[in-house]
Amino acid sequence: MSTFSVITRFLPNSTSLAFLIVAFLTGITGALQMPTLSLFLSTEVNARPAMVGLFFTGSAVIGILVSQFLATRSDKQGDRKSLIFVCCLLGALACALFAWNRNYYILLFIGVLLSSFGSTANPQMFALAREHAEHTGREAVMFSSILRAQVSLAWVIGPPIAFALALGFGFKVMYLAAAATFILCGGLVWKMLPSMPKVPAAKDAAVLEAPRQNRRDTLLLFFACTLMWTANGMYLINMPLYLVRELNLPEKLAGILMGTAAGLEIPMMLLAGMVAKRFGKRLLMRCAVIAGVLFYAGLLFINGSGALIALQLFNALFIGILAGIGMLYFQDLMPGQAGAATTLFTNTTRVGWIIAGSIAGSVAEIWSYHAVFYFALAMMLAATQCLWLLKKA
Repeated sequence: MSTFSVITRFLPNSTSLAFLIVAFLTGITGALQMPTLSLFLSTEVNARPAMVGLFFTGSAVIGILVSQFLATRSDKQGDRKSLIFVCCLLGALACALFAWNRNYYILLFIGVLLSSFGSTANPQMFALAREHAEHTGREAVMFSSILRAQVSLAWVIGPPIAFALALGFGFKVMYLAAAATFILCGGLVWKMLPSMPKVPAAKDAAVLEAPRQNRRDTLLLFFACTLMWTANGMYLINMPLYLVRELNLPEKLAGILMGTAAGLEIPMMLLAGMVAKRFGKRLLMRCAVIAGVLFYAGLLFINGSGALIALQLFNALFIGILAGIGMLYFQDLMPGQAGAATTLFTNTTRVGWIIAGSIAGSVAEIWSYHAVFYFALAMMLAATQCLWLLKKA
């Protein structure tokens, strides 16, 4: 089935269209905040590199606790639609706090707590989409790939807009724009996404557990994805400050690099979704990690604007496959637990941020921003080893 026929199959349906729009908007909320956060903390809050890293680490820890609690609860009871709506409202409150407050510790503990609820709207939306696809008999792999492509599309335009708003009008305007996006997203969730209340599980709940033989592979996949997201987190934390303070390149280049990578991710994701059944998720994940190794090795030797932009092709292949196929791989290994599997994958991102924040901030303060990329490359090599140990499904 061609990509066009798959897309046209989903677009006429108002519910599927609503999922596409919500996926895009949840992506925009993150794309407006994340790319400029290290610059915001450094310039507006006057945080040292180590404190910037600590902020990302603390954010990840709080995010894991919040998302895991919500994932466990949402898989057993309640309606994901209502949960996503509440998360959007709390995300808007977090953006408002970042717009007007400049106290490091208030932002770290209160702002990050609210932001963690806001960011959980995205994995819960993917879990609801998976349940909806299975309930309606749709092809879940391609549908999830198309939804993930909407998030990448948001990251094409989000980072350049974020830097334009922050540098042109100030961080207050940028965060208020993110708050408005959260509110719009919450309205669409409430009006257009389907309600799917939980049905009480049968007494024999074995079907809800991951098969025993998959536990080893699930653990290896968790380690591999965590290491890959660690490298990506170190890059996102470090890159804006590296460009400005060590390469003396314009601040807006960071937004261009992120937007370029996100734009290239879209065809990578759609292609990966189309060939996943033919070639298998394990092979695709191996392709992703090899592309990541080439990307981070290139960052050690390339420092020109044009070459950095061209290097984003490897970054796009790396993230495009990891973000789409990685989540589906977890869901395959954990049948009947869409919310827990999706959130477990999301938590590999957050654990990665814990490690990334600790390493990136410390290495940058002790040595240099450039030295951070050596550690990122080491993470990718370790992830390669984990993926090569996965059994063939």
